[in-house]
Amino acid sequence: MKLKGEEHSGTMREATNYAASLNLLDRFEETKSLLRKTMSVARRVFGENTDLTLRMKTLYAQALYKDAGATLADLREAVTTLEDTERTARRVLGGAHPVVGSIEAFLRHARAALAARETPSASA
Repeated sequence: MKLKGEEHSGTMREATNYAASLNLLDRFEETKSLLRKTMSVARRVFGENTDLTLRMKTLYAQALYKDAGATLADLREAVTTLEDTERTARRVLGGAHPVVGSIEAFLRHARAALAARETPSASA
């Protein structure tokens, strides 16, 4: 960040790649912390409708719903974030774009996680 600055597109791209790696390693708290800091910069500098911002929002939502310690509020935030991201991606990229398909798949997983948590267990 010191070399190019936090608002440089390369810095933002590297932060996104790092967040993706953290997600793959199931280090969700670190992913969320990093993306909370960088998403606001990406939105301000590049806007809501860029590929980079859409990817960051998707990664953030994944970290929310994949975390074993996710609260009901986290799961709801993940679904809401992915719904918003999917709408934006569909409008900006078009419904046939592969990124839109990926976001739709993540949204299905997030909704399933939320439904599983909201549904009372049979043993209760």
